[in-house]
Amino acid sequence: MSSYSNNHTTSKVTTAQLQAMKDAGEKIACITAYDYTMGRLVDAAGVDVVLVGDSAANVMMGYDTTLPITLDDMITFSKGTVRGVKRALVVVDLPFGYYQGSIEKAVDSAVRVMKETGAAALKLEGGVEIREQIERILAAGIPVCGHLGLTPQSVNKFGGYGVRAKGDTEAERLMNDARMLQKLGCFAVVLEKIPAKLAAHVTQALTIPTIGIGAGSDTDGQVLVVQDMLGMNEGFKPKFMRYFGHIGETITGSVADYVGQVKNITYPSSDESY
Repeated sequence: MSSYSNNHTTSKVTTAQLQAMKDAGEKIACITAYDYTMGRLVDAAGVDVVLVGDSAANVMMGYDTTLPITLDDMITFSKGTVRGVKRALVVVDLPFGYYQGSIEKAVDSAVRVMKETGAAALKLEGGVEIREQIERILAAGIPVCGHLGLTPQSVNKFGGYGVRAKGDTEAERLMNDARMLQKLGCFAVVLEKIPAKLAAHVTQALTIPTIGIGAGSDTDGQVLVVQDMLGMNEGFKPKFMRYFGHIGETITGSVADYVGQVKNITYPSSDESY
């Protein structure tokens, strides 16, 4: 465990604490996890928020987009993660197709995730087009984090994963959506892959926290996919990505060593045998 996490509070992180962090000017550290082991490890490192993202479709299931992942998949990934996390706030993505088209389906999906996983909050992509869904989920007593800018569930609409809100019209729409999400009662907003100046402007305009990914350093916090930042997916290197480790190389090298020792009959030794 890092010295930071040893010295930091061990109490369970809540949405109220995230708000207090913004108010105090303390940055919020968020990272993804999708299973018990990774949830336990990142929690021990002192992260404030663990996101069980629908990016599990990419890094855990091998899909090209997040679209194919199901609600049952997300619930399975979330159950293990929640069991591994003791301190951080666990937020779960509602996947594509389970909230966009129907208010009733959105509420049913949200309630299922909360009841079956033990997570603390949900994240939904979009602004005014899902206003009613967010209102009803919040009315059910479920905390919601918004997500604006590049919303990967809309990749086919956008035609790719490029930077969003570079023009004045889209930037104004994003700002209006951010204000709307705050007014509805969302506890935070993720800003993905938008110009840093716009992200700073949104962060200053909102009283709730903003969490950036590819949105510069002036947001209230940052989020990265854990496999990406640990170098387990080194073919993926957008401009905002920094490797904080090269665990992929370590894993491959360690397993190759194991394979060699099995084939050379140097493992197991007599001391490792009953």
